[in-house]
Amino acid sequence: MARLPHIIPVTDLRQDAASVLKRVSQSHEPFVITQRGRAAAVLLSAEAYQRAESERQLLRLLAQGEKEIMEGHGIDLDTVLAEADALLEAEDE
Repeated sequence: MARLPHIIPVTDLRQDAASVLKRVSQSHEPFVITQRGRAAAVLLSAEAYQRAESERQLLRLLAQGEKEIMEGHGIDLDTVLAEADALLEAEDE
């Protein structure tokens, strides 16, 4: 079953921002800020935001790679793995 989102009216945020920020930081989940009963913004902890940005960047790169493969510009898997191994070996040194 899907989890219900955390919802906080903007007036509650205004009245007790420190407490709301503490809850956001501890939960690692988004909080929906409402204004006049409608969703107005989403508040995330810095950690959750960074994780989401990393995931979004990875998905963007995967989509770009997929597009390049469809256009015939991709690099074969053996070459990619060899380059990855070389990078990992260089980090170990």
